[in-house]
Amino acid sequence: MKLTDFTKLLFLALILTVPATGCRKRPGQITPLPGRTGSNVSEANPAPAISDNTGPKTDNLGSTPLADPEIRKNWPRDHEIFKSDTVHFDYDSSVVKDAEKSKVRAVADYLKANGMTAVEVEGHCDERGTEEYNRSLGERRALALREQLVSMGVEPGRVDTISYGKDRPADSGHDENAWKQNRRGEFALETPPK
Repeated sequence: MKLTDFTKLLFLALILTVPATGCRKRPGQITPLPGRTGSNVSEANPAPAISDNTGPKTDNLGSTPLADPEIRKNWPRDHEIFKSDTVHFDYDSSVVKDAEKSKVRAVADYLKANGMTAVEVEGHCDERGTEEYNRSLGERRALALREQLVSMGVEPGRVDTISYGKDRPADSGHDENAWKQNRRGEFALETPPK
């Protein structure tokens, strides 16, 4: 079967026209920009704006609400009070070992006895791995410690987390002994300014 030039041209036009026109879609929900009152899009039945998610945020595990880090941004931090409660992790792990849970318990007990205070949990890593990977691992370590504190009765809104990755080593050496000291989670007591 031989196609004529006209048939070929018609077939080519059809192929090019269908994807170009497609199905006409109406916009669903339109989120207004902050500070904007009007909209450039007119619809017969405007959809409600998407929620601005002002409800409580949850950690990566989705289980407990996170505190707003701005609340205690300027509160003084005491790193010495919980220095002996520094939790150490295995290589490439964010699992709180059973042997380290008594340190977390001591921090939880202090916080429950001192209701006006809060804690910042810092996640740290050794120098091995990329900056991005260590930042993520430090975050997972801080969140794992936060989950332990919450499971021990500390209110979630009193626990802030931060990851320093490999930026703040406890030991500047480049061997297993140094790396072992640097794979850690530290607690800093946050007290309201006077």
